[in-house]
Amino acid sequence: MEEPQKPNEGLNLSTLSGQYAASLGMNGELEGKFHFTDTDNYSYPNARASSGSAVLNGYDTLDAPPNYDFYSNTEVFGRVRRSRPSLFQLHSNIEDDAFPPPLYEEANGEGQGSPQGPEDEEKSAEPAAEPTRFGWVQGVMIRCMLNIWGVILYLRLPWITAQAGIGLTWVIILISSCITGITGLSTSAIATNGKVKGGGTYFLISRSLGPELGGSIGLIFAFANAVAVAMHTVGFAETVQNLMQENGTSMVDPINDIRIIGVITVTCLLAISLAGMEWESKAQVLFFLVIMISFASYIIGTIIPATPQKQAKGFYSYRASIFAANFVPSWRGPEGSFFGMFSIFFPSATGILAGANISGDLRDPNIAIPRGTLMAIFWTTLSYLVISATIGSCVVRDASGNINDTMAFPTTVDCQGTACIYGWNFSECINNRTCTYGITNYYQSMSMVSAVAPLITAGIFGATLSSALACLVSAPKVFQCLCKDRLYPLIGFFGKGYGKNDEPYRSYLLAYFIAVCFILIAELNTIAPIISNFFLCSYALINFSCFHASITNSPGWRPSFRYYSKWLSLLGAVVSVVIMFLFTWWAALIALGVVLFLLGYVLYKKPTVNWGSSVQASSYNVALSQAVGLNHVGDHIKNYRTPSFTIPFHHSLFCVLFFVAQPQCLVLSGPPGFRPALVDFVGTFTKNFSMMMCGNVVIGCPSPSAIESASSESHVAWLNKRGIKSFYNGVVADNLRTGVQMLLQGAGLGRIRPNVLVMGFKTTWRKDQPSLVDNYVGIIHDAFDLQYGVCVLRLRDGLDMSRRMQAHTNPVFEACSELGLQEGAPPANASLDPDAVLAVTQPHTVFRSRQEKKTIDVYWISDDGGLALLIPYLLTRKKRWARCKVRVFVGGEIQNMEEQRAAVMALIKKFRLRFHDVQVLPEINEDPQPEHIKKFEDLIAPYRKNAINKDGEAHEDTIKECPWMVSNEEMEKNKTKSHRQIRLNEILLDYSRDAALIVVSLPVGRRGVCPSPLYMAWLETLSRDLRPPVLLVRGNQENVLTFYCQ
Repeated sequence: MEEPQKPNEGLNLSTLSGQYAASLGMNGELEGKFHFTDTDNYSYPNARASSGSAVLNGYDTLDAPPNYDFYSNTEVFGRVRRSRPSLFQLHSNIEDDAFPPPLYEEANGEGQGSPQGPEDEEKSAEPAAEPTRFGWVQGVMIRCMLNIWGVILYLRLPWITAQAGIGLTWVIILISSCITGITGLSTSAIATNGKVKGGGTYFLISRSLGPELGGSIGLIFAFANAVAVAMHTVGFAETVQNLMQENGTSMVDPINDIRIIGVITVTCLLAISLAGMEWESKAQVLFFLVIMISFASYIIGTIIPATPQKQAKGFYSYRASIFAANFVPSWRGPEGSFFGMFSIFFPSATGILAGANISGDLRDPNIAIPRGTLMAIFWTTLSYLVISATIGSCVVRDASGNINDTMAFPTTVDCQGTACIYGWNFSECINNRTCTYGITNYYQSMSMVSAVAPLITAGIFGATLSSALACLVSAPKVFQCLCKDRLYPLIGFFGKGYGKNDEPYRSYLLAYFIAVCFILIAELNTIAPIISNFFLCSYALINFSCFHASITNSPGWRPSFRYYSKWLSLLGAVVSVVIMFLFTWWAALIALGVVLFLLGYVLYKKPTVNWGSSVQASSYNVALSQAVGLNHVGDHIKNYRTPSFTIPFHHSLFCVLFFVAQPQCLVLSGPPGFRPALVDFVGTFTKNFSMMMCGNVVIGCPSPSAIESASSESHVAWLNKRGIKSFYNGVVADNLRTGVQMLLQGAGLGRIRPNVLVMGFKTTWRKDQPSLVDNYVGIIHDAFDLQYGVCVLRLRDGLDMSRRMQAHTNPVFEACSELGLQEGAPPANASLDPDAVLAVTQPHTVFRSRQEKKTIDVYWISDDGGLALLIPYLLTRKKRWARCKVRVFVGGEIQNMEEQRAAVMALIKKFRLRFHDVQVLPEINEDPQPEHIKKFEDLIAPYRKNAINKDGEAHEDTIKECPWMVSNEEMEKNKTKSHRQIRLNEILLDYSRDAALIVVSLPVGRRGVCPSPLYMAWLETLSRDLRPPVLLVRGNQENVLTFYCQ
């Protein structure tokens, strides 16, 4: 077993398999600060290498294969965390840079591999204690079911059935469950869109909608849960007080008895909570068993034949006539209406967020929250339906309870009520409205029906105490996460956690204090509607969060839970708000007023947090859409604006993280009409959600004709006519590379600026002047230097259509070259007629056709931050590519294929990309065929120095005149990489002949070490003889994919 690299040791490639390895000095130390080896690699102090590079890539290199550590923010005890090499390491010639950037550039700005001090080593000597984690059953489903069930189930559901009838009661139950079910689906979608941490509802809303709405709803939701503790505790205390009163027992008086019992009860619940989540969870399981036993006692009681005492109270076991009579409504009293019954029942359907509120204590929140929440909604809905149907089939609406109200013979003559056919006459109490039993009059009907009546009382105790305990745990957990984010002043003190579970003891005490204050009031009838509205407000915002994230079309919105609808979420949000006002309009206004006040405070303070919220995505989309929309607006003197540019002194890291995952593309198209396939391809995956800019470089002096040629409005008109949502930017420069440098540094505005350079493959590089080839490769180097990702597209028939369109050639791009420029081309004003391009019929390209059921093959050989995966994912979101299946290929070893496939599959699953086909290629480690090696050598032969000097003597004048020539030393240093491109092409031909698109990692040539002709030979060899389009992709080595919510 290989020992982990020590922090202060340099990278030693001699430990890796391969023909070429890092050399050591005489004393065993690496020679020099940056030591060049025969594998075109460097040794860096404090660098941590992946020994799997040679295995998964097929050769020794710093270019690392995909690895979980590159995307994870956590450390694993006993294992050195691996880090992805930066673009500087892979591409730059370190000897030319006196001030190199950090070895490993991470998005958070923290370098990896820094030496550890003695204190750090002492801290990491022992692993941290493993906190208690719960699965979906114990952590979510049981908790939600207990919070949903309450006293309404036992004491009000039979009465609602009597009022509305079984039919309308089922309608009420199903409508309530639909609302909570839609919210559950929205919650599941949000919870599976990345790794969820602690904070529950607040975390989900704030990371989706941002701190403004998230912070306000988090504060009132935590407060509502704290007050709900008092509500449930008072419900329990009132039940106990009633039992004491029935038995003639009292401590002081009814009100003070409730206060005393309530304070004692909530203190006991606090003790259970402070004992830890494990004890609290065990208590919840105990309450769950008590409720299950009470249900069983009730069901058994409905089957047992009724005794005369129970018949006098209206219970006759299952009777079809009773079911028929109770199926229709019988409204009574001031609350006797459909919505009156609905408003009473709906609070009993809430509580679905109890599991999500302890997200930090779940073993796998992404699985537990959707499965547990939806199963809880299903089982509780089923229980409500069953109890409503059974109680309505067994018990009549009115009964006197008098055992003497019997008849000698069952008859309906001069007898009112369903009980007449069973020999009981309750006509007198029905006419006088003095009946004390029956489901209309007796709230304890379930106790009367039950086989063992005290078990129903135990069920009431279990339902109230479990709900109080769930709220007492939820409130501190939510409030702790809010305190840690420091969105509001004076609350950070309560965010401190203790123990292995990071228990918020201070927040527990605060919630306990709030609960005791409301318990002492002992009258919550006016406060209860406000709390219900706060919960409904949370439901509305959760549904709106899901809708908003979906409608913004952000690439970061990739929930693994697919069974949701953005329009259902919007419906759930609207219905929740409507119900708020229908319940209590003034309470709804109070709730909305509090939300708006807290929202205004956060907007005023502008906290420096960045969570990649949908509000940010919406702002980006609106700005981009409005800016692109100006392409259709002509200039007018009345709308003249003086352009003004400001160079900022500094920028904030918090403002850039969200847009990193947006592939904002600068397309080197020249006149867009000359390369429609390149424009169509990029426009496919950037349309309606990301920036695209077509760049055109006109070579020449900045004369009026040249400027007119570069900025011709006909180019924008062509894009609009083709339906491409893109900017256009034309510049005039002395040469192509200078012009592209201007575009790379000056394109865009603010955050709407490109981060990916897309260019066509230069098919005529062997015919062009060497200086043009050097410029082409230099553009790629410049893009890497400026931290751009690079994509190179190659089609079998080429990209340039200028001759086919019978248009004059733009001097920037030589006819039939894919990005070549003729340095000595005629002036710009002599050749280009943009209006002629606009007049030509729009050409058809492969990227405008609906793709067949083929595959998009991704060869994820080198980990570049995930751009090679993100682009195929964005393509499959479009209708034209929706039928294509994505296959991901990685390197590997034949003896460990299944383990390596499972590891890559698990990583892709965390990205939520819905790619399910991963194939490991052990043959990547094999040597290429000799005939293919000979073909490559023939390809590069004209550029070898010995081709100019046949006698083998290289003159200094020749070297100075031809710096782009490839020496024998350079060929030997890059031999392994050259063979790798040859072998990859063989694999592409074997596996991807019939693919719709091939995406493969773009090789990185080290500047000053890999000559331009050799690099072009790599690209030529890698992509030749392939029928499908080939996209060579290299990100900027920073993450564009994440499995976190923020």
